[in-house]
Amino acid sequence: MKSSDSVTSIGVVAERFGLATHVLRHWESIGLLRPARDSAGRRRYGEDDAFRIAVILRAKEAGFALDDIQAMLSTTDSAARSAVLRNRRSELQARVAKAQASLEMIDHALACDHEDFTSCPHFRGAVSQHLLRPRSEGRRRHRGATGPR
Repeated sequence: MKSSDSVTSIGVVAERFGLATHVLRHWESIGLLRPARDSAGRRRYGEDDAFRIAVILRAKEAGFALDDIQAMLSTTDSAARSAVLRNRRSELQARVAKAQASLEMIDHALACDHEDFTSCPHFRGAVSQHLLRPRSEGRRRHRGATGPR
């Protein structure tokens, strides 16, 4: 921590980010944070620590697991970091595609002037596109184990 950093306690930092103090302690226990200690052994967080907490929170919002965040923040191997980022990027792209398909289905239902939107040819076409996609391996295994329904 730089001497120019403002230094604060775990409670103040936790409140600043809307976290429980045990979250910060846990992140420290797994190596995500390394706050300085005062002469009495109390944690002291500076602005660099606050920035790191903000990075961790943003990564969690993006769906990264703590293990992946730890790997990205602790490695000096850019290839390892890039692999974690590429993997998460692919997962996010898949989520975005599913969300976009859901929005399109809702838009079809909202635009339909049929009394029952499920009978609308445009809506039925949008839903039919979903039915043509291959099912996940987990679903096939489950249905195979219990038989057709």
